[in-house]
Amino acid sequence: MGLSSRHLVSNRLRALLVSTVALGLLAASGCASGDSSQASSSTDGGTTASTPAASSSAAPSSKPPSPAEVGANELGRIPILMYHRITPEPKSVYDRTPEEFRAELRRLAEENYVPITAADYAAGRIDTPAGTHPVVLTFDDASTSQFRLDSSGEPAANTAVAIMREVAAQHPGFRATASFYITTPPFGGNDVARSLRWLHEHGFELGNHTLDHPTLSSESPSEVRHQIAGLRRRITEAVPDAEVSTIALPHGVHPDREELARSGESEGVRYEHDAVLLVGARPAPAPFTRRFDPLNVPRIRSQGGSGESAKFGSTVWLDKLAANPAARYTSDGDPDVISYPSDSSRKPAKRYAERAESYRPRE
Repeated sequence: MGLSSRHLVSNRLRALLVSTVALGLLAASGCASGDSSQASSSTDGGTTASTPAASSSAAPSSKPPSPAEVGANELGRIPILMYHRITPEPKSVYDRTPEEFRAELRRLAEENYVPITAADYAAGRIDTPAGTHPVVLTFDDASTSQFRLDSSGEPAANTAVAIMREVAAQHPGFRATASFYITTPPFGGNDVARSLRWLHEHGFELGNHTLDHPTLSSESPSEVRHQIAGLRRRITEAVPDAEVSTIALPHGVHPDREELARSGESEGVRYEHDAVLLVGARPAPAPFTRRFDPLNVPRIRSQGGSGESAKFGSTVWLDKLAANPAARYTSDGDPDVISYPSDSSRKPAKRYAERAESYRPRE
């Protein structure tokens, strides 16, 4: 397919603005410069692959970058990282220290990843600068180590939200946003409505993780609906305009009737989810591909490069994506067009066919 739509003046101006802003932000953050074949050392033991969009020495182009210039692949894989407690004393493979979490976020920023929410991923609302890669940060169980407000009304030091905001301030192209999967009582049960409103007002997603965190395969259909609809009610009572459009399954286990995780009704509350998140162990397919399955969206547990099941963890997967950048999602900078190389083995889903445009990769 051709690129005739890119000759529209409005799209050219819009893409030029996105490209120019992205270059300035990435230069300010001290990102490595060079082409996608270069690599530098990273925190947490991986490699940092640079992309053309990260070059701070290149002067702004007189025209917007073409998909080939940035190696755009909007049918590539997207890491959805899963976190639980952020604690100085980890007790399981699911826990990470504040230092480990901070290092992983810095690595993502240096490798030109830009956080988006799971809701935006599932709905195909992916709007990141040309040459960058979306990543989804998800947090299960709503613990106080993830978020709580201090006496001044700000996120408490060394909580996940405080660390995200710290890293975003140091790397202006990196967004402090994530998806929090709420169960009861959220964030220690203290001033719940205020906590949920703060997160929502600051761009964080409030997702469903059920009322009591049961293994849904062990529950009756009516109890499954009660658990999911009941938690939705709790969120929307505190934040009436919250979307609540994704769910993370407790323990990663579906109910016996899998479709009940996606939609249902209980006690007058209707729920509809665009994505059902698993525990998983691999990057997720782009939502524009035929491989996207809203009932089974995989995630990657945040983990260092060694230890139990490390081969399924974030450090190993980020290393793999850095070593094979053509496999990951790289933005063309235009959210209205889905660009992908003509030799891609992945093809756009029918619902996105009109927005999809292939291009010939550079030799």
